[in-house]
Amino acid sequence: MTDLETVAGPYAFTEGPVWDGSRVIFTDIPSSRIMAFDPQTGECEVHLEDTEKSNGLALDAQGGLYACLDGGRAVVRFEEDGSRTVVADSFEGKRLNSPNDLSIDSDGRIWFSDPRYGPERDDLELDHESVYLAVPTGDEWDLRRVTFDTTRPNGVLLSADEKTLFVAQTHMPPPDECRELRAYPINDDFTLGEYEVMYDFGDHRGVDGMTVAPDGSLLVACGWGTSGPGPRIAVFGPDRTRAAEYPTPANPSNLCFGGADGRDLYVTGASGELWRSSKLLDEDGIGPWIE
Repeated sequence: MTDLETVAGPYAFTEGPVWDGSRVIFTDIPSSRIMAFDPQTGECEVHLEDTEKSNGLALDAQGGLYACLDGGRAVVRFEEDGSRTVVADSFEGKRLNSPNDLSIDSDGRIWFSDPRYGPERDDLELDHESVYLAVPTGDEWDLRRVTFDTTRPNGVLLSADEKTLFVAQTHMPPPDECRELRAYPINDDFTLGEYEVMYDFGDHRGVDGMTVAPDGSLLVACGWGTSGPGPRIAVFGPDRTRAAEYPTPANPSNLCFGGADGRDLYVTGASGELWRSSKLLDEDGIGPWIE
């Protein structure tokens, strides 16, 4: 990934990139803004403001924009007029921690993580940091807790066939907690089965955000400059084995594919840029890590 270039920023801390068909929509968390980058013009503009430190973003099948509000402690849908519809802000009568990332399936069910990073923990009402499933039921949402073994879940992503939920169990070092990339099988009743550890990051920073390539490979933003092999994009092939690693200029936070033909990789990061690797995939949507 030697052609990784800065196409927008630097801002403060960018996250949550999604491709809406013509632009990359992403968040600038500390400034509570959602930005929009147009690759045709090279311009980047403010899409929404005052978003309560919006973090992860996702689009549903109809193009609706959903966000995890880290500061607002909620998962919301942004309407076309800029207003919000709350999907979830509490569980069993207690406020959520700080929703981080989400993934939406083909029937509109929302899977999201609810960790709490940073030292401010006095206001936590829940005694766990879990992954949830929000099921639409008319105008309401049925919220279900689906992990009981996570202590700091971060990135979440559905596999292309929607049979697996990838979860980043990611404490920031040095706490003595595991940092793993996990694959949970999704049962017929939408509970999760016993997870497979796809990769153990040991004492180093683990996974943040993730995306799936058309060839079925999983690309994850991971690592940092403080320890280990450094900030990078790690690739796990369709067989879930590590297939490649590509260094990034700073700590990556999340990534998505986009562009007119879906072959450009966009990456956000802690240093506040939006990076792009042009035509990472071949004309058939296959990555260079596939032999």
